[in-house]
Amino acid sequence: MKSHLLVLSTLSLALAACGGGGSGDGSSSSTSTQANGSSGAATGGANPASLNAAGNSTAKLSCASPATSAGSGSATISADTPSADGTRIFAAGSTFQLAFTTNAPSADTLNWAVTDTLGNAVASGSTPVASGSQSITFSCTSTLAGYFAATGTLARNGGQLPQAGTRPVGIATFGVTPNLSGVIPAVSYARQEQHRFGMQGANDNGPLLAALGISSTIDDRQLSAMEPNGRNTFNPSANNLDPFYQSGNVMRLIRLDGIPAWASSTGAFQDDTGVPTDLAYYQNYMSRVGTESNAIRSAYFPTQSANYYQVTWEPNQMWTDTDANFVALYKSVYQGIHSTDPHAVVMGPADAFPSLTTTRLKRLAPLGFGQYIDGVATHGYYDAGTSPSHPPERYDADPSTADSSLRGQMRALRSEMATDYRTGMHLFSTEAGISYDIGSAYGPNYPSANVLYAQAAVAARMHIITLGEGADQTYVFYGADYPGEVGYGTFFDLSDPQGAYGATNISPKPVAMAISAMTHTLDGTTTLGPVNGTPNGVYAYAFQQVGNGAVITALWAHNNNVWSASAGFSPTYSVPYSLSVDAPGTSGTVKVIDMMGNASTINYSNGTLALNLTESPVYVVSNNASLAKGNATTPVGYVGM
Repeated sequence: MKSHLLVLSTLSLALAACGGGGSGDGSSSSTSTQANGSSGAATGGANPASLNAAGNSTAKLSCASPATSAGSGSATISADTPSADGTRIFAAGSTFQLAFTTNAPSADTLNWAVTDTLGNAVASGSTPVASGSQSITFSCTSTLAGYFAATGTLARNGGQLPQAGTRPVGIATFGVTPNLSGVIPAVSYARQEQHRFGMQGANDNGPLLAALGISSTIDDRQLSAMEPNGRNTFNPSANNLDPFYQSGNVMRLIRLDGIPAWASSTGAFQDDTGVPTDLAYYQNYMSRVGTESNAIRSAYFPTQSANYYQVTWEPNQMWTDTDANFVALYKSVYQGIHSTDPHAVVMGPADAFPSLTTTRLKRLAPLGFGQYIDGVATHGYYDAGTSPSHPPERYDADPSTADSSLRGQMRALRSEMATDYRTGMHLFSTEAGISYDIGSAYGPNYPSANVLYAQAAVAARMHIITLGEGADQTYVFYGADYPGEVGYGTFFDLSDPQGAYGATNISPKPVAMAISAMTHTLDGTTTLGPVNGTPNGVYAYAFQQVGNGAVITALWAHNNNVWSASAGFSPTYSVPYSLSVDAPGTSGTVKVIDMMGNASTINYSNGTLALNLTESPVYVVSNNASLAKGNATTPVGYVGM
């Protein structure tokens, strides 16, 4: 779909705002707030008071009294949370620096705060600053997970944090990854590809991928990439592997589309607009890719049972040749790869929407296309305006257009795979992301906090639906903001106001931390399917950890009437819902994880957990697998990894 080719939530666990304005009298104070809605202050800030979170959590964010020194810079006030790895994301419980620089013409007071995704203050305070350039550095820790925005101003001289690249004025953002070690049981992976999340746009950025819980990226093996200037220049025995992959931590989805000018029927580079001039040679080239890939898997990914190849990339935008030639292209790739890689899974066609992939599969089935694919790849966009105002459930409120929702499109795709191809085929969604709304632009006052919240909620829901309706893996799009398509980044680019490919000076958006919470919760699961009998506007998908482990149910509510760019995206709209988590007559507790990865222990009775669902997804961790399986519908043809 893309031209480049390339909170917190629902159980009334909202964080309450806390005080801490400066008096200008030379004192220093700070507060930390937890999830039960009260606050405390400690003069001097060395031992800030704190509050217990809901349930049995003691999660908090706190900052000690600052160290002050001479600074540098010209802005009235600026702030940063630098990290050694460049992500500005920190492990829960680790120590990090919140550093302000001020330039006051006379002695003043810095009033600062840290807010969460919904704008609730989780820490705040005030501290005196001298005139001139001053550096005020707080040492902070947080066991509260999620996205945070630091803000600050001077009591007498005002000012706000300046715009930085695609990040608007007023904020300096950072993230804290969830620690769910005592909430989500550890998973024992029989095969590495049982990990479920990939990503585009952050290749080689190991710390970022780890923070976001990403296990796979796309590795180029197109003819145009490996033999751009002529035949037989790709040697599969040479060391062509990006050293990043040699740790074996991040798997490769092997990308095959792209014909160089010398092999193209047009005499110019083409991204598979038609077949190359010599399909026999193309098959030979693919046999060498298979040789290399099989050797790489054996050497670096010994617990990965197969190599996964994607042949074409959004042919709905690219392909101008005949359907017969499309099948011929796949035949040459399939036979070439399989001649040397006994563990190959050749996938396609990877159209932009699941519905477009379904249409192509239907049309190509009579031509024998099924002989030349082992699995199906699609991109997970569901309309041309995938954005906060166009959520994946947008059409579901109208039964006559429900099939156009992401849920409807995924169900139709799974059905087509089982009908005209075969059951048990793997399905990957290899690109899907949420932009800002069409027509928007980066600027000092855009995006707003409300837009950033909505992007996070919609992106998480999109990937949950994709997995819950039968995809084995789903790939997050994109790394940092880039030019031309506004807002797809999960990170701000802090250097370029329009974004730049390969940005390294970045800070997270709420969507990054919502993705992190989702991956840390749902990775290593198999899909049980949509929960049966949910009322209109309530969405629930059940998963189970591989090896017959814990049940994890993702739930949220959506109402089109409270969700628009013009009226705002409501974080407070709620719907009561009761989820069956155990046998009737039983009582006990389950863990509930919010959109940012914060867990609470909640009581249930008579086998039922009472929830108050909002537009932010939550995850319920329970143990009665037989009940969960009986209450969910397995997607057609889905068998898992």
